[in-house]
Amino acid sequence: AKNIDLLAFDPDGDEVRCRYGNTSDSECNPCSPPSVLSVSSNCSLSFSPTYSNSELPYAVQLVIEDFPTQDINLIQTDGSQEVKTTNDAISKIPLQFVLKVGPPVPSCAKGDYLPRFLSPTPEHRAQLYAPAGQTLVINIRAEATQSNKSITGLLYSGPHNAVKASLGSGSFSLTWTPSASEDGQSHPICFVVQANYLTTSLHSDLRCVIVTV
Repeated sequence: AKNIDLLAFDPDGDEVRCRYGNTSDSECNPCSPPSVLSVSSNCSLSFSPTYSNSELPYAVQLVIEDFPTQDINLIQTDGSQEVKTTNDAISKIPLQFVLKVGPPVPSCAKGDYLPRFLSPTPEHRAQLYAPAGQTLVINIRAEATQSNKSITGLLYSGPHNAVKASLGSGSFSLTWTPSASEDGQSHPICFVVQANYLTTSLHSDLRCVIVTV
């Protein structure tokens, strides 16, 4: 089994939960959760193959919701009021992607064929701070001692003007300079490192950090 911890956060401090979409609520059509994937409310995906040949792409159709940590009273612009309890979602957004499962490797130990993060890579869900106009540097390092060419690349998502640099020997940097218009905002930056085994690309665990400006 392999766990994939997604980053889902709310800057207001509300509780964030994940679930599969419901066809009856028109959240996807059809909503067909893969039998080999389960999702927990804290947004962790667990891959547990039930048969030997699981090398397939799987459609993942999630809904992310935020819930108040205590009962709140919402007043609409027309003056009407609505009470939201801790079990009532305030809002929801869809998250849909394809999970591609590759062939098996000789060892699933991290750092052999599957890349393993090393220091000074920040931990998953780390909170970073960057003043507007000043450059933030995120240093990333990983190893995969048994793969063909060790670490071959870094894949990331984040602000459009973030810049990636390869420093050699499995080391990378991500730099980002937030603008004054982004002051007070929180931005996620997520990344994986990649290694090759034969003709297959292997990824590390997903790591995400939250940068507050």
